[in-house]
Amino acid sequence: MNLDFIAERSFIFNILYFCLFNLPIIFTFLLMTLITRLFISFSLLFILSTCYAGEGMWLPQLLKLLNEKEMKSMGMKISAEDIYSINKGSLKDAIVHFGGFCTSEVISSNGLILTNHHCGFEAIQSHSSVENNFIKNGFWAKNHKEELPNAGLTATFIDYIDDVTSKVLNGVTANMSPIERQSKIDKNLSEVRKSYTLETYQEVIIRPFFDGNQYFAFVTTIYKDVRLVGAPPEFIGKFGSDTDNWVWPRHTGDFSLFRIYAGKNNMPADYSEDNVPYVPKHFLPVSMDGISEGDFTMVFGFPGRTNQYLPSSAIKQVVNTLNPAKIAIRETSLKIMDKYMRSDVSTKIKYAAKYATIANYWKKWIGESLGLKSTNAIQKNWIMKLIFKKIDDG
Repeated sequence: MNLDFIAERSFIFNILYFCLFNLPIIFTFLLMTLITRLFISFSLLFILSTCYAGEGMWLPQLLKLLNEKEMKSMGMKISAEDIYSINKGSLKDAIVHFGGFCTSEVISSNGLILTNHHCGFEAIQSHSSVENNFIKNGFWAKNHKEELPNAGLTATFIDYIDDVTSKVLNGVTANMSPIERQSKIDKNLSEVRKSYTLETYQEVIIRPFFDGNQYFAFVTTIYKDVRLVGAPPEFIGKFGSDTDNWVWPRHTGDFSLFRIYAGKNNMPADYSEDNVPYVPKHFLPVSMDGISEGDFTMVFGFPGRTNQYLPSSAIKQVVNTLNPAKIAIRETSLKIMDKYMRSDVSTKIKYAAKYATIANYWKKWIGESLGLKSTNAIQKNWIMKLIFKKIDDG
């Protein structure tokens, strides 16, 4: 819920921050070389003697080249090829972009997918009424025929990922103005998209990474028949509601189940009663063995954007200007909606998904601002910039 400005705030970082905040700023520069050397030495010692969680944006197609050795040293028993492969079924074929806004996982050979309750909430709400309130009471299909279709809901799989940086940045020079640069990039993007030969059910999506310094093309297959299979009642699926949202630890059954349907050839098809459950290239088997201390764990999915490398001036703008405005607008909207939702059950059902979406971001930005302030993120980011500038200058 908070912006990540530092990969992992280790013990040595805390020592540095304490020292720097308690010394006059003039001495910060005089001590920078010594501190940098101490920082590097202590950090290496700390890393070698401590188990820690790695983090960052690890791209699946680059795991073999960049991350596999480190992941195996942490206890991973599978290979990078088992995670991302274009030649065989792999983990990437079990990780689904649900609706274009959430991650889900294929957990059976019959196309059953697991996602969060809040991700499936709009679908649950759309099938609810005063007489059949699936939000309040939950829903469980007892067979395939009882599974409920959802117009417009999609399940997207990644077929493969290409690095198209050189093509997108072709002809882009350092002396271009921002407008000229973006205009050239937009023209290149159009040409790159045209270079792909796609099936009717495929799509190519090109996304910038690292503030536009690298570009990747994602060729995807999109299934358009996704049906609701089950959801817990709201006292489980939304336990704690907005109070617990974006808070850890959290005790809620935040899950819902859907199933992907396909044509008789197992390829994407518009909704039809004749469609059959999708047979995946790979699915995640559910283990009943539980977990043990120190088991290797990783997260694989479709995250939103990260602003990890924002400068301190931009963080200051987030804390003092942007977040307060966004929070205030949503607070007003929520109060208006809450007034009418409390007075009528039918209105409450109709606005439930919209209310939940607004409340989700409202709580996120409240927590984000709280986290940035309580950790002195602006000052720490500024100090980190000084340290890295000193390292870069030699």
